[in-house]
Amino acid sequence: MVKKRGVVTFDENRCKGCELCITVCPVKIVKMNKDRINVKGYYPATVEKMEKCIACGNCATICPDIVITIETKE
Repeated sequence: MVKKRGVVTFDENRCKGCELCITVCPVKIVKMNKDRINVKGYYPATVEKMEKCIACGNCATICPDIVITIETKE
């Protein structure tokens, strides 16, 4: 059986740092990037260990600003 994997992309400059995406990630790979501040003055969300993404789509679904895009790959 082939496992589904995902590639998560954040539009960092639209992210308002609400952290909702962090709370719904079942594999706990979404974090706030404390090394960067976006144009709105917030720490944007990012993914650590992209290879662990299961492409569930929870983060993209809960994001109120439509900042997150998920592409799946086998």
